[in-house]
Amino acid sequence: MPRPVPAAPLTAAPDAWQLLDITEDRVPGAAVNRAYREILDGRRPERTVVVAIIDSGVDTSHVDLRASLWNNPGETPGNGQDDDGNGYVDDAHGWNFIGGPEGRNVEHETFEVTRLYAACQGGGAVPAPITCDEVTEAFETRRLEVTQTLAQIQQIDMALGVILPVLRDALGGEEPTVESVRGIESADASVVQAKTLYLQLSEAGLTAADLAEAREAYQGMADFGLNVSFDPRDIVGDDPSNGDERMYGNRDVTGPDASHGTHVAGIVAAGRGNGIGMDGIASGVQLMIVRAVPDGDERDKDIANAIRYAVDNGADILNMSFGKAFSPQKDLVDASIRYADERGVLMIHAAGNDGEDMDAKPSYPTPEYSVGGSATNWISVGAAHWAVDSLAAAFSNYGQQRVDLFAPGVAILSTVPGGDFDRNDGTSMAAPVVTGVAALLMAYFPDLTAADVRRILLESAVNYGNRIVQRPGTGEPVRFRSLSATGGVVNAYEAVRMATEGR
Repeated sequence: MPRPVPAAPLTAAPDAWQLLDITEDRVPGAAVNRAYREILDGRRPERTVVVAIIDSGVDTSHVDLRASLWNNPGETPGNGQDDDGNGYVDDAHGWNFIGGPEGRNVEHETFEVTRLYAACQGGGAVPAPITCDEVTEAFETRRLEVTQTLAQIQQIDMALGVILPVLRDALGGEEPTVESVRGIESADASVVQAKTLYLQLSEAGLTAADLAEAREAYQGMADFGLNVSFDPRDIVGDDPSNGDERMYGNRDVTGPDASHGTHVAGIVAAGRGNGIGMDGIASGVQLMIVRAVPDGDERDKDIANAIRYAVDNGADILNMSFGKAFSPQKDLVDASIRYADERGVLMIHAAGNDGEDMDAKPSYPTPEYSVGGSATNWISVGAAHWAVDSLAAAFSNYGQQRVDLFAPGVAILSTVPGGDFDRNDGTSMAAPVVTGVAALLMAYFPDLTAADVRRILLESAVNYGNRIVQRPGTGEPVRFRSLSATGGVVNAYEAVRMATEGR
């Protein structure tokens, strides 16, 4: 593996830094622009690569994504017929497994631990090796965390309610900003105290806007995710316990909130060189949209069916930016993963954002089958920070056995619904960086198999193994190589160079 050169620190993440290069731009990006500029200049993709975005839905009207959408060649959109005979009516751009008749859609959903807890409390059984004691402890721990966080948010809200009027008066009626508050000079003790507290909260990322976002998220967890009485599945109209049922859902691949999936999709294949927003990683890509991930935990049945749908309809790569702590129908998901693996489909999965060791506590789905053995065409991705000194993102899961490599996953600029662009953090953003590089390789080197691409991506990852970083979740100083199998960050330039040289 090539080693990076030392990089001087920057003070903020550059725009679309996932495309940049450590040697030229001083950030540990995936060197995508360099690969196009120095190796692929003048060349065109030799094949079209179909990437399935299994996620919350995608804004198919986004101006920077429209040209990259998969169009089902056997389907006539909007005619109410199953033209290609695949069992899904009008699946022009993909399918929605969490929708139902008359265009209704699941938006909020419970966590898997909540569903298992409800079963335990009702005297039902949970599938081995899961136990009700384990479920109860996990549920109560999470409920306490959410309750305490909501209380903290309320306290901060009360503090802001006191200090904001003081600061507005000091600013002549203007709404406070970090810059304007820093410039306040006053001998009034109440103004000084308000200024100090406001700047402390802002430095901790606790502005009024941040608090509103956090309050909405945690209130949603309390109202839906951890609510044992909440069950939206009647919207879909299927039998959730019937793992053999496949023909359900609807054609609405956008859904009620496509923020997450739209961001993921743009990282992979937003239009390159069109002067709009930002560039995606891969040219020559079509995005197949498979909606299976609600606001809450996805159901194993839906994920299994989403994987099979994508494979059956020609996907070359599956991007799976989701995960959860329990998988009660793991056998269903295992079977679908085996199905994809045996057909040479590359599966790329986000490691998760809990700051935990996946070797000890996996985030499902996993490539390991319950009956033994594991998928070979699988890559698990941790999140890297744009600052080399903070290379391992503080939230990222890790593991020398279960995480293969890291990729840019902090302050990633990409598409969001409504034609806009925004930054997001997460291994959900890191996985599509790897997916994009994998798709780039398949597009320009059509003879490469999924196994070839996986090998190249891992062998060409830029090695930061000896760098001392903070272990996510604990802050303990460790070498970066202890956090993944490769100790590396994905690098398109090195991957393309290796493919060009036939290695």
